[in-house]
Amino acid sequence: MSGMELRHLRYFVAIAEERSITRAAERLWIAQPGLSTQMRRLESELGVKLLERHTRGVDLTDAGRLFLERARATLDAAELACATGRDLQAGIAGTVRLGVASEAPPRVAPSLLGAFGRDRPDVEITVVESYAGTLLRDLRDARLDALLVPSAYASADLRSLPLGSEPWVVLAGSRHRLASRETIDVRALDGVPIVVTGHRDGGGYDRAVATMLAELGISPVLRRGGAGPALHQPVAAGMAVAVTTSSAAAGAELVVRPLEPGRRLAFSLLWRDEAPAPALRELIGIAEAETAPARPMPRPALTPVA
Repeated sequence: MSGMELRHLRYFVAIAEERSITRAAERLWIAQPGLSTQMRRLESELGVKLLERHTRGVDLTDAGRLFLERARATLDAAELACATGRDLQAGIAGTVRLGVASEAPPRVAPSLLGAFGRDRPDVEITVVESYAGTLLRDLRDARLDALLVPSAYASADLRSLPLGSEPWVVLAGSRHRLASRETIDVRALDGVPIVVTGHRDGGGYDRAVATMLAELGISPVLRRGGAGPALHQPVAAGMAVAVTTSSAAAGAELVVRPLEPGRRLAFSLLWRDEAPAPALRELIGIAEAETAPARPMPRPALTPVA
């Protein structure tokens, strides 16, 4: 088995660059006789002569020149590997798998992902969109690292960071009778079919819609929407409306109207581990900075007037 180590490559490169074992020994802060012995052992192990020794120093043989090229490449690769380890530990490299609730994606998601991409360009972030319940299961099973979901999905076994809230709005097809109103009084929703996911993994969101409307005195008529991206298809067709957040609205055939009286849906970033991996820790830190309230500018002191 080869006894060659990275230090032997460093010794050889120093000798090749200095063209002198004596000067290389001074550069490496090791004794010259020991360095000479190490080079003879290296040549013996390789079975080729690397150095032509003479009174003025050393010259590289043909084999030495080839070995120098490969030794430098090996040392560069080793340094890159060490740097990768340092970057992973510092959270400036690595991977993060982030889930985003498709039934009500938080508006903060694009700005958070944009800021994270600018600050940590070498971290590979994979975004998975699905029902919040599906994402929650994947988080607990370690298939995801963190989630952006309504805060109602937070639980005692998970860590959470509040990301703020968004107003509930009414989503209607452009030809629906409610689309012509500037704002929609909640009482106008009485008896109107309201789209929900109707999916077991969207149940938390469906309950949030029903609970919010019930608190406002409306007994909602809930109707199951399309699957996944087709959730609001009945809305576009004018057969129902949706009560959601504006960040969930998409499509030229849909209009967004404020709900009166106003109510808001809170969102959070959820993750599993008390001590998250470095890359995830960086994402959490950027999320905290993105959602922190702006500090008011200090008011200038008044100058006394005589």
